[in-house]
Amino acid sequence: MTDSASAAAPLRPTLSAFSLLLLVLLTLFWGVNWPIMKLALAEMPVFTFRSFCLGGGALGLFAIALAMRMPLGIPKGYFVKLTLISLFNITFWNLLVLYGLSMLPAGRTTILAFTMPLWLVMMSALMLHESLTGWKLAGLGLGLCGLAVLVGGEWQAMAASPIGVALVLAAAMSWAFGTVLIKYYMVPMASVPFVGWQMVLGGLPIIVLAPILESQQWHSYSAVAWGAAAYNAVICFVFCYWAWNHLVKVLPAPVSGLSTLMIPVVGVFSSMAMLGEQPGWPEFAALGLISAALGAVLKPSR
Repeated sequence: MTDSASAAAPLRPTLSAFSLLLLVLLTLFWGVNWPIMKLALAEMPVFTFRSFCLGGGALGLFAIALAMRMPLGIPKGYFVKLTLISLFNITFWNLLVLYGLSMLPAGRTTILAFTMPLWLVMMSALMLHESLTGWKLAGLGLGLCGLAVLVGGEWQAMAASPIGVALVLAAAMSWAFGTVLIKYYMVPMASVPFVGWQMVLGGLPIIVLAPILESQQWHSYSAVAWGAAAYNAVICFVFCYWAWNHLVKVLPAPVSGLSTLMIPVVGVFSSMAMLGEQPGWPEFAALGLISAALGAVLKPSR
């Protein structure tokens, strides 16, 4: 697809019912995962947890690809490009987030990671020459206001650790750049093995570092921790990563990126339901702002 074609592509043909269904499921499953991750990380070290997720996710995706008789090989001339995509989408994203979270309050710190759409909109305009309509810009502004409201009174605590904030923001930029690279390189692979290879290539450094940095005590983990880890491996690292990569390929980058703004809202409310936290006006205000943002971004072209 040429740059001009990409810029001129209307939203209506690409935003199918199937894409909308994937957006809804992706938002729910990734949003609910934040409190689920807290349950797992209360017992499992972070690198061990991520290694289990990446390894289980890769095995699940390759098993699906084999069952569906999809070719597993990386197309000739695309190994370096796929490695770059994997480094930004998997390796840098996970490592930067993990180290950033270790320096910041655990509750709403992850909201910083969902500034990703801001960087994605700018990068896609520069690298993919995708048009930025007034509705998309309005949606971006509303969504970022919603995230700012969610941060609320915890901003002072975050500002006390500027290195942690910088690491999480760098993780958001890494995720955005990796997303743009998916559309920029357009690796000619089916989505299932494409995501599986990302987990192998990008997860290898994390899997190698896990036994070096952390002691393994598999027998001491409870059924709750193993269940939370299994949810991540099967639901998040198989279905959600596949769904995200599929949406990135079929939707304009600003639309796929801005759709993730609802995920931290779901994460906040699911944490209230699962961990007993009480909602306040910032949560409801953010929900309204981000809902308006999604309505603006997903508004069909006339």
